[in-house]
Amino acid sequence: MMSGALSGCRSVLVTGASRGIGLQIVKDLAKKTERPALIIATARSPAAAEELQRVAKESSGVHVVTLDVTSQASIDAAVEEVSSLLGAEGLNCLINNAAVHKATDLEMVTAEEMLKTFECNTVAPLMVTKAFLPLLRAAATRGSGMGIHRAAVINVSSSLGSVELNCGALELKCYPYRASKAALNMVTRCLAVDLESEGILCVAVHPGWVRTDMGGPRGELSVEESASSILSVLAGLSEKDHGGYLDYTGKTLPW
Repeated sequence: MMSGALSGCRSVLVTGASRGIGLQIVKDLAKKTERPALIIATARSPAAAEELQRVAKESSGVHVVTLDVTSQASIDAAVEEVSSLLGAEGLNCLINNAAVHKATDLEMVTAEEMLKTFECNTVAPLMVTKAFLPLLRAAATRGSGMGIHRAAVINVSSSLGSVELNCGALELKCYPYRASKAALNMVTRCLAVDLESEGILCVAVHPGWVRTDMGGPRGELSVEESASSILSVLAGLSEKDHGGYLDYTGKTLPW
């Protein structure tokens, strides 16, 4: 596995950074020796995100920005704020991490729960990416090749969204979450086709089954292990990974 040094990456934006994997990614980025100059951590309610606020206070270059990914008005306001932070250099790496999950089996699933989950896990990453595209494009014009050193969209997916694997089929009957992540994988593929000519890398990454509020206590990885592994994978991404579906070790997953 790579060292995780993010050489050449000047700016990273992480959605859903108030807790779990998003928060840990921000913490890890902030303490790296080769780290982005600007780490933008977004949260729906920054005032309530005490640990994130502490990280921002203790680490230079970490900025907390309000972003409710399911609100277009909030997305637009965040783009404006982030633009003023980044200036002409643009945004090198957008990590669409914000998501919701509620275990829902066939007996309990409702249309409302399906739609709410799709809104946050599938529609929101697309709308956030679309809104931040001018900043990603600005960064892409300043580099060559493909990777987070230039411009990249990282969609945090899940192996539960793999139709072929259908892993955990017996015990993990979460219709809304699994369907939304399968759909996010297709969004990633579509973005990869549309943005390839501009040199903007697009990849879906499975963070592992992590012990977080969302993953539950039975997860195979600690949040520290997951975040560290994800950053190592991101550091080594290149043209060969464009449009890919990788896990936290860098292994390719079947769609």
